[in-house]
Amino acid sequence: MPTKNISLSEDAYKRLKNMKRENESFSDVIRRLCPAIKLSDFYGVLSPESARRLERTIYRTLEGRASGR
Repeated sequence: MPTKNISLSEDAYKRLKNMKRENESFSDVIRRLCPAIKLSDFYGVLSPESARRLERTIYRTLEGRASGR
């Protein structure tokens, strides 16, 4: 598997190291703490009414931005 090098501040490295379990790689820690999430994972979270209110709010916000409000 290809790898990438990343830079971490000393405090971020210490935090990550403290989260590391025995026999776990840093990649494993990151995968455990940051699981892959798909938009479909959220299907059905909102009630139909909440979804409609959210949709109206989003449209009003986008319309306001388009008109410069």
